[in-house]
Amino acid sequence: MSHFSKIRTTLKDLTLLKRALTDLSISWDDQVTQMKGYKNQSTFANLIIPQDNNYDVGFTWNGFEYQLVADLQFWQQPWSVELFLDKITQRYAYHSILEATSKQGFKTVEEINLEDEAIHLTLQRWSN
Repeated sequence: MSHFSKIRTTLKDLTLLKRALTDLSISWDDQVTQMKGYKNQSTFANLIIPQDNNYDVGFTWNGFEYQLVADLQFWQQPWSVELFLDKITQRYAYHSILEATSKQGFKTVEEINLEDEAIHLTLQRWSN
């Protein structure tokens, strides 16, 4: 019986997910594709976050989005699962906005990190 839980997300771009994890100083590996769980169980993941307790956390593509996969009994991240996903989603959105606006010719003029952990971005684009 598998102990792996799969949690839905809105994360669809693996490159942006990697950037978000890197921003949060979360080590990840996309070369290993079998994540380890309880009693030597394993499951496929596109990206694995190794934990010190040898029970991995990962993200796997379900055809629509990257789901968080983990044995929640052995969760060993610095935040709760909910806060972990909130932080990743915020950084993912940040990179998604910068990428999309850059393609439209916008440049970041100002970035302010607010006390409530919100990010205020000011972008501009010059037109001829």
